[in-house]
Amino acid sequence: MSDMKLTKDKMLTFTGHEKISTLKAGEKLTEFGDNQNNANELLATNINALIKRVCALEDQQVKTAEVLRRIADELNSFKKEIDRVRLAEKLNSGAIERIDRALKLADSDGK
Repeated sequence: MSDMKLTKDKMLTFTGHEKISTLKAGEKLTEFGDNQNNANELLATNINALIKRVCALEDQQVKTAEVLRRIADELNSFKKEIDRVRLAEKLNSGAIERIDRALKLADSDGK
């Protein structure tokens, strides 16, 4: 890509303001046209390279968004599972405490 770099010299299409004779006018116009065509080709090459880079970045952005969406879905599932485990733990702890109290009451009644 370094040879495609736009420089002032590469984009210079008109090289002088000297007085041009009638016989040299056609030659100077041809030179100017050739220079302009080269500059246009260089610009087109750079623009096409930029378009490719932008398209690649857009594709990467879409893929990244999809990955982030999947991660967010996984995090939501993980949070629901953690909430379920916490609730089960809380319910089990309460049940264990009730059973323990019942056993202690039963034990104290039996003695």
